[in-house]
Amino acid sequence: MSKLLLKSLLVSPAALGAALAVSASAMAADAKSISEASVADTTTVSVQLSEKLSESEVTEGTIGTLKPEPVTIAQAVTNSPDSTPSTTSTLNQINRYGREGRASASQISQVTSVSQLTDVRPTDWAFQALQSLVERYGCIVGYPDKKYRGNQAMTRYEFAAGLNACMDRVNELIAAGTADLVKKEDLAILQKLQEEFAAELAVLRGRVDALEARVTTLEKQQFSTTTKLAGEVIFAVTDEFLDNGRDDNNTVFQNRVRLALNTSFTGKDLLVTRLAAGNADTFSIPGGGAEGIQTFNIGNTGGNQVFADWVAYYFPIGDNLQFYVPAIAGLHYDYAPTFSGYFEAFDGGTGPLSVFAQRNPIYLIGGGSGAAVNFNFGNFKVSGGYLADNSDGSGNPGTFAANVPTAKNGLFNGSYAALGQIGFDTGKFGLGLTYVNAYRRGAIFDGGSGVPSSGTIFANGFFGFDAFGNLLGKFPTNVNAYGVSGYLKLGSNISINAFGAYVNADDIGDGFDAGQIWTFGGGIAFADFGKKGNLLGLFAGVEPYVGNPGEYGLGNTDNNMPIHLEGFYKWQLTDNISITPGIIYIINAGQSNNGDTDALIGTVRTTFTF
Repeated sequence: MSKLLLKSLLVSPAALGAALAVSASAMAADAKSISEASVADTTTVSVQLSEKLSESEVTEGTIGTLKPEPVTIAQAVTNSPDSTPSTTSTLNQINRYGREGRASASQISQVTSVSQLTDVRPTDWAFQALQSLVERYGCIVGYPDKKYRGNQAMTRYEFAAGLNACMDRVNELIAAGTADLVKKEDLAILQKLQEEFAAELAVLRGRVDALEARVTTLEKQQFSTTTKLAGEVIFAVTDEFLDNGRDDNNTVFQNRVRLALNTSFTGKDLLVTRLAAGNADTFSIPGGGAEGIQTFNIGNTGGNQVFADWVAYYFPIGDNLQFYVPAIAGLHYDYAPTFSGYFEAFDGGTGPLSVFAQRNPIYLIGGGSGAAVNFNFGNFKVSGGYLADNSDGSGNPGTFAANVPTAKNGLFNGSYAALGQIGFDTGKFGLGLTYVNAYRRGAIFDGGSGVPSSGTIFANGFFGFDAFGNLLGKFPTNVNAYGVSGYLKLGSNISINAFGAYVNADDIGDGFDAGQIWTFGGGIAFADFGKKGNLLGLFAGVEPYVGNPGEYGLGNTDNNMPIHLEGFYKWQLTDNISITPGIIYIINAGQSNNGDTDALIGTVRTTFTF
């Protein structure tokens, strides 16, 4: 028996190499990985770290349309050139340990009989030795496919790892009072092997000890056990080229930064606290409207001043109900699906250039503080929400009207928007029918900010400009809006989408008929175009405009359609960096074709996500 034990230890390939998870990460660089093996080892270090965000970026949509996942994170550590080995290497080792530990729990347990090894037969010359190792000492653990792989070569470090596992197992048997199972001959062989592989065992244990020390340091220095930090930084070089003698615009280098703290208390809920800053002002467009506004123009002060631009809480009740409670800057598309296919980027820097190309503008009517709920019934989803404006209409993100107890600035006696929607979504095809009832003291399509985010100045309820170029005021407006949105995926990489909306805007006290506001559009997007992660998009539509200006009290104002054409190509340079060149062409800006009323915006946007 003793000679067979020695033979199996010295000759049998992978007999002990698959027994210890530590060996795969702690061995020398030339050692072959055995991470695919399921292993049992009392010295395994298991640490759970969060996976990095892709797409990043934690945006309102990625949280608003999906159930929040459990949140655990360790503080990110950068690689130091002075560290040996590097911290990055250490983190990779820890992640590998974590994966191996999870795999062993789900694939195969400790082998208790040699018959469980499907490629070991009684006629094999080492069968008796293996049987003894398995049934007497429990030193052998099979690979995930329940094979032993006896003809596979192994390194000295792999053998040392397996030897260490057997030594630990023998010590456990002695400590448990089952020393009678351990033969003196076997102990003598183990002692000789320990002496022979003393150097390898010392290296192995030293690396494990060093790794455990680093893990302890990481645990002490981690940011939070319940909170993830996610961010997006946008750099954009952009210009409007058709000044037509106005000289209002220049080539500019703009930025916007968003940092989100995403906290989960139960693993199913999510508290979002997002900070933002930026200097991305909008261009002067003919007619003074919001046509062609770009996504990075949303959610910044214009002066790189840091402010809280989104604070909200998601939580489920049961399997079919999910609630959304925003305290600051909630939006309807945080919780209601927009059925926009690949064009929905939730005002981030990974999709279209413009706000309008992302989704139906009906979702921009109102925003702020309130509550919403989603009911899920298989492929059907019913959404409803009430949001009271956070802004007093000035456009300053620091003024939160719904939180101020003054007249017409409260949660229920100021500007609000209530949305109801029925949606059907299979993952390949989706369709949503949307209704919004609102009372607007500021712009209609403003996302609760008080200033327009899409459409002409007249479609947002303003009278226009006086002789000095100053924006005239507006009456409070009762709004009833009806919209339809849908998408269809052709294969795995092509998506087409379309939307349309009609808005009845009745200004209170002006004595004119209600305005009839129209908008519609559609696009086609090609995912992974040229490279995985890339996105090519072409879009055409008509931004919100008033179709009956004379009846709406706008006199001789034209009702020409403000046509929006857009093309962009997001090139995914790395997992965390993308570059998006594109153009936006507006025809009949300000819903007028009198004179030079077109606008051409060119942009090269670089987005960093982490």
